Amino acid sequence: MFPLRRVGSKALEQWKAPIAIVSRAKYSSNAPQPLSVLTEDELTMKDTIRKLATEQIAPLVRKMDDEHKIDDGIRQMLFDNGLMGIETPTEYSGSGCGFLTMMLVVEELSRVDPSVAAYVDIHNTLVNSLFMKVGTEEQKQKYLTKLCTEYAGSFCLSEPSAGSDAFSLKTVAKKDGKDYVINGSKMWISNSDVAGVFLVMANADPTKGYKGITCFIVERETPGLTVAKPENKLGIRASGTCMIHFDNVRVPEENILGEYGKGYKYAAGFLNEGRIGIAAQMIGLV
Repeated sequence: MFPLRRVGSKALEQWKAPIAIVSRAKYSSNAPQPLSVLTEDELTMKDTIRKLATEQIAPLVRKMDDEHKIDDGIRQMLFDNGLMGIETPTEYSGSGCGFLTMMLVVEELSRVDPSVAAYVDIHNTLVNSLFMKVGTEEQKQKYLTKLCTEYAGSFCLSEPSAGSDAFSLKTVAKKDGKDYVINGSKMWISNSDVAGVFLVMANADPTKGYKGITCFIVERETPGLTVAKPENKLGIRASGTCMIHFDNVRVPEENILGEYGKGYKYAAGFLNEGRIGIAAQMIGLV
């Protein structure tokens, strides 16, 4: 496994000069000041991810773009190297690193293939992070380990009639005994082609408007959940973006992630982390 938990202490020689230059520059009032200075471990990690992307992902970029699908072997490699649980604590089989490490990984992957970078970014910043920060211990034990080692997650917010105004969503979750029954559709949902679990924003009480929006955990094999074929996009084509339909999808009450009616807050907050990931992609592409 890639040593994200503890990167080797010896940085490559080509990185040592820039570190020395930055170190000297910080004492000059006229010198540009960096927002952050990467440690030797972080620089070593960046170099390792760059080599991994160049050697293992680059040869398959054209094929994956043509097929509109990330290669199964590449997806398994991401799990094997700890890149699908970068910020997740080690107790849940994650790598236990920080948000900066997450962004550095996205940047380096984007140098070779933004599709793979988007897959990793969305999975880590939207799905894993939401489980970590608002999930119960039982939910973490049940899903986080698998999200780090077995399958990807998908974040389902946007709808055909609720894109830029995402909180006007029409998908509803009606209480039925100890269950909720979800009906509606989601559109432009990343990772949905291969996800094993979906975090679905649905309105459990439309009379309250956006304050009725609640986040539900829905497993892929749940009856009534249908994933359409990936959209034929202009770019980032290997990253699956699909429409999802929910036809009387029944989930138990314990599948509410976080607090009832707080889905809109979670979406607004966690999407900000995802947006930083998109910025890291742009840096990698440049």
